[in-house]
Amino acid sequence: MIDLMNLNTAKEENLGVEIIPIGITGASDSDNISIAQKAINEVRKIKSQNNIPDDYGLRVGVKGGGCSGMSYTLGFDASAKDNDRLYETQGIKVFIDPKSLFYLMGITLDYSDGLNGKGFTFNNPNATKTCGCGSSFGV
Repeated sequence: MIDLMNLNTAKEENLGVEIIPIGITGASDSDNISIAQKAINEVRKIKSQNNIPDDYGLRVGVKGGGCSGMSYTLGFDASAKDNDRLYETQGIKVFIDPKSLFYLMGITLDYSDGLNGKGFTFNNPNATKTCGCGSSFGV
């Protein structure tokens, strides 16, 4: 997997948000995953600059660790793994494993290139605590 959490890239304009319905029975619209257009543009740019094949998907997930208990993962994979949820937005495949989906319900993935640093950001309404760098959280 190619790690996106530590790549630096150029500035893009934020144009809106794409909503990915999570497809879980009983889930509300607020549980859907949102990806800002700025993040989509950055994913495309990273794929192009690093010669990542068009058919690779964006893997979004969580893992144990970080100063708040859980940390976000973001990278590219050639294909979905067993039991992954496969979503697609604007021609970009998105892979999420079932365990991570539970923690990612309702998040907005964005990209920031402001004075406080460049990188992908996760706005998670379910997080009860976060760290200063924004890459780890607790529920």
